[in-house]
Amino acid sequence: MAYDKELADRVREVLEDESAVREVKMFGGLSFMVNDKLTVNATTRGDLLIRCDPDRVENLISETSAQWAEMNGKEMSKGWLVIAADKLVSDNDLEFWIGVALDYNAKAGTKKGRGR
Repeated sequence: MAYDKELADRVREVLEDESAVREVKMFGGLSFMVNDKLTVNATTRGDLLIRCDPDRVENLISETSAQWAEMNGKEMSKGWLVIAADKLVSDNDLEFWIGVALDYNAKAGTKKGRGR
């Protein structure tokens, strides 16, 4: 199944001013890598998967519409959240979540020694 193309286009628009952005098909969707770090993913259902600061997860879940991300029925590691498609209707909502992911991207390390 293909990723949500409309969401992917919207993500591209938000990320257009970022440098070093590339797209990779993974997690069954389309991931956007910023500075070689996975930042957000447009899923097949139109949801947005984001990588955020693990220290912010509890607050983001309790104060927003975000939910802990799951893969194959199991919770992903702390720092992965999913935002349902119906919570991404406005551009402001999408920009907020991509901003949360970019904030963490700026301070997150990269995994060394991984081949390309």
